[in-house]
Amino acid sequence: MSYQLENGTLLRAAELTPGVFDWTLSAPQIAAKARPGQFVNVQVPGKTLRRPISLCGFDASAGTLRLVFQIRGEGTAILASLPEGTTLSLLGPLGNGFPPPEAGKNVLFVGGGIGVPPLLQAAKGAGENALVCLGFRTASAVILKQDFEANGNRVYLATDDGTAGHHGFAADCARALSFAAAYACGPAPMLRAVKELCRERNVPCWLSLEERMACGIGACLGCATPLLREDGSVYYGHVCKDGPVFDAEKVNL
Repeated sequence: MSYQLENGTLLRAAELTPGVFDWTLSAPQIAAKARPGQFVNVQVPGKTLRRPISLCGFDASAGTLRLVFQIRGEGTAILASLPEGTTLSLLGPLGNGFPPPEAGKNVLFVGGGIGVPPLLQAAKGAGENALVCLGFRTASAVILKQDFEANGNRVYLATDDGTAGHHGFAADCARALSFAAAYACGPAPMLRAVKELCRERNVPCWLSLEERMACGIGACLGCATPLLREDGSVYYGHVCKDGPVFDAEKVNL
C-alpha cells in the first residue's frame, strides 16, 4: 500500500442536503496517487483518532480531492463546522479501489445513501457505458445525481417512499438492465441483492464495504470483517487494508 501524510487545505465546503457535506481540498501529492474507490483518513481537530472518508473524486492535474461525507457523530460534526481555508492532516490514498471498467462494455453501478459518493469517480471512467442506479430514503435526500449525469452516465433513481424515481430499492432498477460487470457501495441488504443478481447473470461484481476504522492501514485491527475462501470457509480480513473494495465472492454478507 503506497500512501503518505499530507497537509491539505479546505478550498470549498458546501452542504448538499441536511447533514451531508461536500468538500474540495488541495492535496496534490495524494491526488496524484489516488484511484477510484480509495479513501483518506482525516485528522479531526481535538481528536486522537482520524476519520476515514471515501474519495468522491480527485483531479491529479489540479491537485485536488473531493470528499462527500455525512455527520454521524462528534468527529464528523467537527469536520462539518470547519471553515474554508482550514488546513487538515490527511493520510492517503488508502485501501484498494475499483478495477478500471472494461472499455466499450456496460458497467452497473449501484449506490445507496452515503454509499453513493465512492462510485462517482469510477463511473466517470465508464462514461455513457455506466448504468448508475442510485437509492435514497426520499427525494430530499438525493445527492450527486447531476454529477453522474455530467459524466455522461445513464442514471436510474429509486427512493424508499416513491417521492422520486422508482418506488423501491436501487437494486430493483438493475434487474431490467444488461451489464458486463457491477460495482456497488451501500447498506448490506443492497450489497447482498447486487451480489445475488451478478451471480444469476454470471458477471463479476465488486463491493465497497463500510466499517469503523481508526488507523486506516491495518495496524489496529478494528475493521476486521468476515471473508470467504474458495472452499467456503470463513477468515477475517481488514476493510482498510484488504478493501474497502472486494470481489463480491469473497465477501461474507
